[in-house]
Amino acid sequence: MAQIDDLPPLRDVIAAHGLDAKKSLGQNFLLDLNLTSRIARAAAPLEDCTVLEVGPGPGGLTRALLAAGAKRVVAIEKDTRCLPALSEIAAYHSGRLEIIEGDALKIDPVALAGGDKIKIVANLPYNVGTQLLLNWLTVDTWPPFWSSLTLMFQREVGERIVAKQGSKAYGRLGVLAGWRAEANMLFDLNPKAFIPPPKVTSTVVHVTPRETPLPCKLKSLERVTAAAFGQRRKMLRASLKSLTPDAETLIEAAGLKPTARAEEIDVPGFVALANAFDQS
Repeated sequence: MAQIDDLPPLRDVIAAHGLDAKKSLGQNFLLDLNLTSRIARAAAPLEDCTVLEVGPGPGGLTRALLAAGAKRVVAIEKDTRCLPALSEIAAYHSGRLEIIEGDALKIDPVALAGGDKIKIVANLPYNVGTQLLLNWLTVDTWPPFWSSLTLMFQREVGERIVAKQGSKAYGRLGVLAGWRAEANMLFDLNPKAFIPPPKVTSTVVHVTPRETPLPCKLKSLERVTAAAFGQRRKMLRASLKSLTPDAETLIEAAGLKPTARAEEIDVPGFVALANAFDQS
C-alpha cells in the first residue's frame, strides 16, 4: 500500500473510531491507498480548484486528494461517526479540508465553491449515487458549477451512464448524460478492495460538461425519454401515446420513424423529439 502521508493506516483509523460500514448508508470503505490515489490522479489537475467529496467515510479518498495537491477539499459526510477521523485529517492538512456534516442531497453545492470552479470527486454511496449525478446533470445554469465529475458507481450504473444507442444499457440516464456531457468509464475496482466487499464490481466514471449542448428544454427531454423507455420494447408510435394521441405526427415532425424503438434513437434524435413535443 502506498504511503501518501504520515497519518495512521485506514484499517487502524476504522478500528480506533469503531467505523463499521452501515448498509443503510450505502457504505463500502475503500482502503487501498493505491486505488484512492489513482482516482485522485484521474481528476487532476487539482491545484487550482475546490474539490467536493461526498461520503468520505474514514477519509481514504480525502487523503489521496489532499496528497495530490488539491487546493481545497470540501467533504460532505452524513455519518457523524466519521467526523472525528475526518477532523484528524483536517488538522494534519491545516486549512485545506472543510468538513460539512449533512446530507448531500439537501446541500446546495454552488454555495460551497467560494468563487472557485468545483471538481466533484467521490466514492458515492450506492443508495444515492444515481440521484446525485442526476442532480448535477440537471442544474438550471449551464455550463454548470462543476468542471468535471470523477465518480465511483456500481459497474452496472456506470454502463448506463456511458451507454450509446443500440446498447442494452442505453436508457434515460444515457440520453441525459450524453446530451449535456461526455462520460467515460476509466477503470474497475475489485470488490476485495472494499470493507465490506460489495457483491458487485465498482467502476470509476469521468464526466465533463459540454459547453453548448443541443438546444432543448430539459423537462421536455425528460418527458419523451420517460415515455419512450418506459415501454422500450414497443415501437415509438405506441410508447409515445402517453404523451399525445397523435404520436405518429410527433415522431415524423422529429424526423424519426414511428416503427423505431427507444434504444435505436440517438441523443440528437431524442432532442429533436423533445423539441417537436415542445412545439406541439
